[in-house]
Amino acid sequence: MNTRQARIRVGVDAGKGHHWAVAVNADGETLFSTKVINDETQILAMIDTARVKACEVRWAVDISGRASALLLALLIAHGQQVVYVPGRTVNRMTGAYRGEGKTDAKDALVIADQARMRRDFASIETPPELVSTLQLLTGYRRDLIADRVRLINRLRDLLVGICPALERAFDYSAAKGPVVMLTEYQTPTALRRIGVKRLTTWLERRKVRGADTVAAKAVGAAQSQTTALPGEPRAARLVRDLAHQLLVLDERIKDNDREIRETFRTDERAEIIESMPGMGPILGAEFVAIVGDLSGYRDAGRLASHAGLAPVPRDSGRRTGNYHRPKRYNRRLRWLFYMSAQSSMMRPGPSRDYCLKKRAEGLLHTQALLALARRRVNVLWAMLRDKRLFTSAPPVTQAP
Repeated sequence: MNTRQARIRVGVDAGKGHHWAVAVNADGETLFSTKVINDETQILAMIDTARVKACEVRWAVDISGRASALLLALLIAHGQQVVYVPGRTVNRMTGAYRGEGKTDAKDALVIADQARMRRDFASIETPPELVSTLQLLTGYRRDLIADRVRLINRLRDLLVGICPALERAFDYSAAKGPVVMLTEYQTPTALRRIGVKRLTTWLERRKVRGADTVAAKAVGAAQSQTTALPGEPRAARLVRDLAHQLLVLDERIKDNDREIRETFRTDERAEIIESMPGMGPILGAEFVAIVGDLSGYRDAGRLASHAGLAPVPRDSGRRTGNYHRPKRYNRRLRWLFYMSAQSSMMRPGPSRDYCLKKRAEGLLHTQALLALARRRVNVLWAMLRDKRLFTSAPPVTQAP
């Protein structure tokens, strides 16, 4: 006869098409192990099954992204408590369980058992609509930038096979004019035939800035090579197609950036975040998308730790004070603080002064920037806590 358990833990190995759920009781015994299609009806049936098994059910998942969005939304909507077990923890602990094989069922068992034994896993809550929107927009922007880098690398590789001098003449990742030119003229022969004057006119009609400079450099590069390389006609057509794709992609990135800006600035904290030197709307949106409302961070130290800017000790025996970069941190959060620090130290101000001070102490440039990033975490935290705009002058404290 089955008796209802007082408390169980359900681990879910989440996936795009299906999840695998394993429930364990307080003694670590498996109560059920089942495959669940990523569908609302089946997920609700799984929740009902778990509720029947115990008076108190706690859930644990290893993915908190889009693959588990429906699962998490249904769990939270039905009042279930969910924690996040990092994939790194699952991978490391798998070896402690019987068997060398790796299956979804075993991973779900590890997730459930770790949630049963540990109490330090972070809880998962449904993010506000603004945060969810920024997560989608910033994630999409990262994909677009990655596509752009791939297109530019492929375009440059093809240009080397047509005219190496033309490939070296421009920075195609930073200038739009040369890319516009490549939509029509890709070979040395074509550039020499049109000449500087007519190419300048052609570029001006397409509103290219510095059309005369672009035309002169392109024709100059074409005049340095009279030999047609093998496969030139086909390579030229591929360059033309890539140039068109790159221009379209740039417009998509521009539209996405505008939407990110407009969405971010609906947040009441946007003005505070943007007032800090080096934190524009894009980095500010990335920050909000990662940290949410900051309720998960008790102090600035916790935020710095999540960003990998708080070193952790690696002491052993008589070796003490041996600090290293942590391995478990949010790479994106670290990146945005690093980029904002690098941007802020490019102009005169307290950030630049602090970075130069660290360089004078013997730190390398990267180390000085990381030290500045750590300091800026404290500043940004205090600004958000006090709801105060950035000022280079220290705050005035009133005498009691």
